[in-house]
Amino acid sequence: MTIIDRYIIRTILGAVAFVLAIFLVLGALFAFIGEQDDIGIGHYSALDALWFVLFGLPQETWEVLPIASLIGSLIGLGQLARGSELTVIRATGVSVRRLAVAALAAALVIMVTEVAVGEYLGPPLEQAAKQNKAFAKYSDTSFGGSGGAWVRDGNLILNVTRQSLGRHFGAMQVFELSPNHRLQAIGHAARATAGSNRTWQLADYSESRFTPEQVLARSDGGRVLHSSVSAGFLALAVVDPQDLSVSALWRLISYFKANALDARPYVFAFWSRVARTVAIAFAVLLAIPFVLGSLRSAGAGARTLVGLLLGMAFFLLQRLIESGTIVFQLNPIALAWLPTALLATVTCAFLWRTR
Repeated sequence: MTIIDRYIIRTILGAVAFVLAIFLVLGALFAFIGEQDDIGIGHYSALDALWFVLFGLPQETWEVLPIASLIGSLIGLGQLARGSELTVIRATGVSVRRLAVAALAAALVIMVTEVAVGEYLGPPLEQAAKQNKAFAKYSDTSFGGSGGAWVRDGNLILNVTRQSLGRHFGAMQVFELSPNHRLQAIGHAARATAGSNRTWQLADYSESRFTPEQVLARSDGGRVLHSSVSAGFLALAVVDPQDLSVSALWRLISYFKANALDARPYVFAFWSRVARTVAIAFAVLLAIPFVLGSLRSAGAGARTLVGLLLGMAFFLLQRLIESGTIVFQLNPIALAWLPTALLATVTCAFLWRTR
């Protein structure tokens, strides 16, 4: 690796770190403002809200790093082009391919950071933040690790293992206690949907009710459960597929397939995380044809605007595809890779034209 390669890598990484820091500061500020409505509920204080926001920064880093990579690469390489340094580098015989190799080296460092944050820092800290918030806001709550959330509501004890979408949850267990704390019934629902007037619609529901003489079992397929526990609270306690690590998603996919259950949201989340990491390489490479072409003499504001537009288009396309995968029952693997494939196609086409 030559001095020029190291200089280009250092320039790209410095600009990406600067853009990422701006995103995180703004994101933390807006997140803290958004927590103001919850401050004062239970024992949830401003300090708890601050910790909640700080614990969520690694997950936010994982989410915005592809966009920050694109904008940072445009700004970093754009500074070299605007100061004629890139022109001098090209004049010494450095080809576009050589620039792309140096940019890929910088992208590799960013991708390693993305994997480290997304696998080892983001998911556990995000879950810890939600658990701490739930502990501070609500009483009679405990968390059973992979067993999900345990919630006490009067004579009911509810266990929810996961959240699927919005007000929809899965695998809810209902334990009913008598006034003298004796177990009266155990129920299990494959799916639970939060309704109005403090009700829950339980689907595929089966129950075993205990009497002094016998155990009565019934499986009528559905039940309306009255409980003051809201969907908003349970959303704090269970994990969305998008917040899980790749290893955790792989274990869940294996479990769902082994039990003939619908694993599409988890399959999409798994390949989406992989595709987002790969997209960083093409996001960094996309800056090269721009700074060697139309944005060669443009200011930092113009390059930032172009990066924001491209990054937001990538982000919105991914969110739109995520909804379509679940609603229209489309192939989750193909659609998870679609935004990255489009980005790769555009990047390769522009690089070919630049050559």
